[in-house]
Amino acid sequence: MEIWIDTLIQAIQITGFVMAMMLIVEYLTIQSRGQWAKTFERSSWLQVLLAAFLGVTPGCLGGFAVVTLYTHRVIQFPALVAAMVAASGDEAFVMFSMIPGQALQIHLYLIIIAIVSGLILSLWLGRKTMLEAQSIHKQFHANEPQCICFEKRSILPQLKNISLLRASFLLVGFAFLALVIFGHHHEAEAAGSHWEKYFFAILIGIYLFIIATAPNHFIDEHLWAHTIKKHFPKIFLWTFGAFLFIHLMDHFLDINHWVKANPGLILLLALLIGLIPESGPHIIFISLFAQGLLPMSVLLANSIVQDGHSTLPLLAESKRSFVWVKIANFAIGAIVGGGMMWLGY
Repeated sequence: MEIWIDTLIQAIQITGFVMAMMLIVEYLTIQSRGQWAKTFERSSWLQVLLAAFLGVTPGCLGGFAVVTLYTHRVIQFPALVAAMVAASGDEAFVMFSMIPGQALQIHLYLIIIAIVSGLILSLWLGRKTMLEAQSIHKQFHANEPQCICFEKRSILPQLKNISLLRASFLLVGFAFLALVIFGHHHEAEAAGSHWEKYFFAILIGIYLFIIATAPNHFIDEHLWAHTIKKHFPKIFLWTFGAFLFIHLMDHFLDINHWVKANPGLILLLALLIGLIPESGPHIIFISLFAQGLLPMSVLLANSIVQDGHSTLPLLAESKRSFVWVKIANFAIGAIVGGGMMWLGY
């Protein structure tokens, strides 16, 4: 029973922080109306650079933007590969929630590997683009009415006539803030440092500001309908399942010994599972790494190959491009992961 309760608390805590980060990204995306995606130019190296930075953005919106540009014949295949190397989908939020320090390091590695890989592919392929698709639906809520996320004159009336949904989200935010200030985040405690506490306190503070000031449309449609209903159950269940699996396996198997005894097999599993175009299954590798049971090489290899569900629209529009992207990412992940493992990382 203690294992189940501990696992449940960890899953709720991590999923809550993930939701807060996703809300902030959603807020910035809606406020900008996706205009940042229009900075691509004809220069292949600039395409790679910008695509990599869009791809490394936590979540899948950056990946969707790159797929949209690719299927509209704006960018070339090397830039698409760079974006998907850098992208790690919703797992990026999980990493920043569980291992914020290492998450920054991993994403720095991802952006460097993505840029280098994209530039090499660009030099090798030249002007080849492997374009097939003609168009794809944009992911920036373009068909919705303009959502003004911050309007001073509406803040007080909204709070005076506060909805049950907004009040509930505020209470949850204050509860998490109290947990961060007066309690101990399990990963921060394990790491023996306190800067993570300040990071999460700032994160929850931004969350509370958005909840208190955003219009009802944003709370109802973007936070509840898009972020919570769509992502919360999946992330919570995968996180809970990953922790439960690790706890139960630890009772029957020395996971640390097994991983050290089978490094090649665990690396191959990370690469193969990375091919799945969906967020969720990859959380197991983050959980193992967070507990010190997995080397950096394996988690980085999995992060290179997997891209959340950013490539699902690409699969619908151009199956050939989807297959080639996955082949390229698998090869890059195997080279980087194998090389780092050989060096002892």
